[in-house]
Amino acid sequence: MNRQKVIVRTGIIGVLANVFLAGFKAAVGLLSGSIAVILDAVNNLTDALSSVITIVSAKLAGKKPDKKHPYGHGRIEYISAVTISVIVLYAGITSLVESIKKIIEPQTPDYNTLGLIIIAVAVVVKIVLGIYVRATGQKVNSDSLVASGKDALLDAVISASTLLAAAIFLIWGVSLEAWLAAVISLVIIKAGIDMLRESLSSILGERVEGELAREVRQAILRFPEVSGVYDLILHNYGPENHIGSVHIELPEAYTVKQLDKLERRIAEKVYAETGVALTGIGVYARIADNEMSRQVFSDLREVISGADSVLQTHGFAVDEDEKQIRFDVVIDYAAKNREEIFQDIVAQMQKKYPEYNICAILDADASDF
Repeated sequence: MNRQKVIVRTGIIGVLANVFLAGFKAAVGLLSGSIAVILDAVNNLTDALSSVITIVSAKLAGKKPDKKHPYGHGRIEYISAVTISVIVLYAGITSLVESIKKIIEPQTPDYNTLGLIIIAVAVVVKIVLGIYVRATGQKVNSDSLVASGKDALLDAVISASTLLAAAIFLIWGVSLEAWLAAVISLVIIKAGIDMLRESLSSILGERVEGELAREVRQAILRFPEVSGVYDLILHNYGPENHIGSVHIELPEAYTVKQLDKLERRIAEKVYAETGVALTGIGVYARIADNEMSRQVFSDLREVISGADSVLQTHGFAVDEDEKQIRFDVVIDYAAKNREEIFQDIVAQMQKKYPEYNICAILDADASDF
């Protein structure tokens, strides 16, 4: 499957469908004097623009890496998703302003059968289009397509609401269009804010997706020499471009030659199975099987069991020559006092082993295994 071609093809379908619907709705709205129908047509045009942006961003994101951008241009897709979110937000705010004007100076709409039929057809078209575009976006991991699909489904709700307003007016003679348009505008604004928040979150850098983290971990643990996988950190340079690093636990007797060979095999396997490029593989020595190490590790586990929000400890080692005890602690970000919890663990271990230097690290809770 050529991801770029799928996105472009889906975007073109979106452009054609939205331009077609916008033309019909605009004609109906102008003939009937319906502000809600006209705003609905304008919203279809913004959807068409969203699809154009998606097409352009897919083309740009597909450019090969260059000297200035050695990791490619994949993040352009996130920028396009932000742009689409802003367009949706702007459309909602503009619609709200126009709706308020119509509430202050109401107009009596003039509905006709043909217009209502066209709007009903538009509801069906937008539902089908929205489901198709969103599903395709999820399939190819495209935030832009997902955003466009959500917007299309929102349009279906808007059009359905217009039909509801028309039914109320024709049955009871009560015109609720302006009020309905205001409510719809608030829904659009909320949708735009939510889409913008999600898109900006992708740009800022998010936690490693749990399923992807577990796939990477399982691929590494298939090597019999590896007894533990920790500290997976991934940098997202586009939906299909993850680059990162990880720590693995190996026997302390492993040679540099053996390690070099193993690291290459791990990197190749992980990339082949998950598409993640591991550019750095660090090593923790497996816990030494001696009385001192076993006792210190047992004490550390006892201390950690009494602490709140500790998710994991790893990288444990006891250096009797240098008088050092080393370990990393992962504490849940939900804990309000992560630093205090960590310092308390260090203090308790220091109290138990005053002659040793406690070299501990408060590690990032960056992925779910």
